[in-house]
Amino acid sequence: MSEQPDLPADVALMWGLRAVSKRGPKPSLTVEDIVRAAIEIADAEGLAAVSMARVAERLGNSTMALYRHVKSKDDLLVVMQDAALERPRPMPDGVDWRTALVFWADGVMTAVRKHRWYSKLAISGPPAGPNNLAWFDAALGALDGTGLSEESKVGVVMGLMTYIQGQMRLSLDLAAAYADHPDTFSRYGATLARVIDPREYPALAQVLAAGVFEEPTTFDDSDDTDFDFGLQLYLDGVERFIERVCQDK
Repeated sequence: MSEQPDLPADVALMWGLRAVSKRGPKPSLTVEDIVRAAIEIADAEGLAAVSMARVAERLGNSTMALYRHVKSKDDLLVVMQDAALERPRPMPDGVDWRTALVFWADGVMTAVRKHRWYSKLAISGPPAGPNNLAWFDAALGALDGTGLSEESKVGVVMGLMTYIQGQMRLSLDLAAAYADHPDTFSRYGATLARVIDPREYPALAQVLAAGVFEEPTTFDDSDDTDFDFGLQLYLDGVERFIERVCQDK
């Protein structure tokens, strides 16, 4: 299938619509082969280890052979970002919108945790790849029957995506920092107690006085306590918004 002239190059690549040069011998590689090898390298060694040369070496091909399919490392990272997310599991039958969105959000976090490098990829635009759009579609579908307009559904889902992306990146970064410098975290409460002046930081002083930071702080990116707390707060707001919309109709 030929590339559509008005389709952005990275979108065409993610959807398998980029034309491959017909010059030379018939290519033995596919974009899927290249992306799979790049993800394997990133999973094993981190995102910094991914290069066109390393992927070519892993596949037993020349770097130039890769360029027939993927024009640059930037393009490769775009496709990796979509491919790594995989497709969402089907929503459970007969659940309400809130249960469905919790299921959806947990699914996103589970998918991302399989590839710890995912949080290091820059967000270059709205979802456009087949896997990302499958997740987008599933979340929008969870809001069917709520009475929200299509525009409001998009706003709710984009807000939820923003929360998940922020929490995911924060938790993975903090877990990595904790692994490198656990003492910084375990002494956090004692450190604050030495520098906080209650007259300048009264609210924070109250937190310290309540003993919130007395227990040594640890970080495990598989612990969903903070994620679940924030998710429920967000969904509380969505629920109130839906009630208000329904009252106004």
